[in-house]
Amino acid sequence: MSGYISELYTFFEELSENNDRAWFAANRDRYDMLRESWLADLDRMIGAMSAWDPALRTQTARGCAYRIYRDTRFSPDKTPFKLFFSAAISLWGRKSCRAGYYLHMGLPGLMDSGLYGGIWQPDAAMLSKLRHAMVDNIEEFTEIITNPDLVKEFPGWCGQMLRTAPKGWDRNHPCIELLRLKDIGKFHRCDRSFFMHEDWPERAAGLFRLLKPLNDFLNYSLDE
Repeated sequence: MSGYISELYTFFEELSENNDRAWFAANRDRYDMLRESWLADLDRMIGAMSAWDPALRTQTARGCAYRIYRDTRFSPDKTPFKLFFSAAISLWGRKSCRAGYYLHMGLPGLMDSGLYGGIWQPDAAMLSKLRHAMVDNIEEFTEIITNPDLVKEFPGWCGQMLRTAPKGWDRNHPCIELLRLKDIGKFHRCDRSFFMHEDWPERAAGLFRLLKPLNDFLNYSLDE
């Protein structure tokens, strides 16, 4: 069992009850130790991912991980700290809007803990291009998203969908369910027990591998 994970979740639980800068400052050494342990595991995961996607060898845990500090400028919730650790792994970096891999690990909230892949919140031009790519290459895309292993581990779609057809498309189009997607994303839920295993970085990398054909299709389509 991974020694620090239990303490990490305890830290998140205590932070949820004391989400202020004074408590965090008093527990900063504890946080720093937990963060370093998690970053080491994240580097292991990226290393395992690089075995099947050599382009990721340039990525590091520190470059992929998000900060624990919340951006409260436009939020009614002014608590300063997140109750989770997260990281985005892609060739274009964590701030990219390209398709990639996302790890979310912590207490329940707006997002569930687990592994995410695909593309989130593409702008209108990107989404239009992806819709045409899916329709124009529907046989290839269908083969990717109906892979039995992918369907088993990353069922359905996650993210936002339009209630009806996007502008310019027939609501009776045979690909309407794909055309209604605003985020082209997949999700595998990972509860606390998943991360309690010493080999969780390698297990996560193995699951992320199932998403590579989808991400490759999306990024290739944007580059065409």
